[in-house]
Amino acid sequence: MSLFANKSFLGIDIGAYSIKIVELKKENNKARLVSYGFSEREKIETKDNLQSEIGHSAKLINKILNEAGMKSREAIAALPTFSVFSSILNLSYVDNKDLAAAVHWEAKKVIPLPLDDMVLDWKKIEDGEGNKNNNIKILLTGAPRNFVKKYIDIFKEAKVNLLSLETETFSLIRSLLGNDKSSVMIVEMGANTTDISIIDKSIPIFSRSIDVGGMTITKGISNSLNIGQARAEQFKYDLGISSMASREDIIPKTVIETISPIINEVKYTINLFQSKDEKKIEKVILSGGSALLINFTNYLSKILDKQVIIGNPWARVSYPVELEPLLYEIGPRMSAAIGLAMRSIE
Repeated sequence: MSLFANKSFLGIDIGAYSIKIVELKKENNKARLVSYGFSEREKIETKDNLQSEIGHSAKLINKILNEAGMKSREAIAALPTFSVFSSILNLSYVDNKDLAAAVHWEAKKVIPLPLDDMVLDWKKIEDGEGNKNNNIKILLTGAPRNFVKKYIDIFKEAKVNLLSLETETFSLIRSLLGNDKSSVMIVEMGANTTDISIIDKSIPIFSRSIDVGGMTITKGISNSLNIGQARAEQFKYDLGISSMASREDIIPKTVIETISPIINEVKYTINLFQSKDEKKIEKVILSGGSALLINFTNYLSKILDKQVIIGNPWARVSYPVELEPLLYEIGPRMSAAIGLAMRSIE
């Protein structure tokens, strides 16, 4: 990977089974890849106490930074979508001076946890329809305070300057949608969970998470073929980047069985949105490591009768052309990290 002289920024995505880091800088008014790195391992979890988890994550971040030759220590990170509560508030006849108090009052009604235990953030939504009936739309997000503190402590331990902490959905919007204002669905297939988000005019208006992810597929392959999980994980990855015709009669059925809860949740979410808001989902964008499963986009497209594509988070990033095949393979799993790094250079 190449390194450049101008100031660059890190996007750091801390997942259950991996940490992904992308370093970008602005060059000729466009994001340019400086370096990237990731480490996959067993689940990041508390072993003896919370401090051991923080220290373990911090060490892994520094290991990736050093091995990838990253120079920047200015980072943006994301809270996983499943850990963040979000809601659209509709406020009427509220003066700007009273807006914060009104948001706080409404937050008590929609957030099922004590607000003292939450870190709240909110912003006005510009929907292009004007301020009808003095109505103000607010995007409210809230994350557990102890969860936010854990992330802050990880970066302190790693001696990396955490510039901002946002919800993962926003980083995916930044890397996968850009200026696309249409109504789309992003399906982020992580290791333990799949996050399903509906985006309209670049605003996440509906999100759901289910406890089915890439490891579910790995375990399904492992059980079906009676092989170890390490081999099954590699087998699943091979299916995403090559056509192994001799195995197609076995693997697709196994994969379909294990991901059927994801498909059912996608169908339910689309139907709920389209019946409630009287809008159409224009396309479905797949992200996450399992997005490259062979024939998955075609299979899902036929079921939904909609365009289904694999998101390309490198679309607005410059990089050496010789890296393109490799970047394509790792792109879906790096989407959040890329979007995070883009935040400070756009």
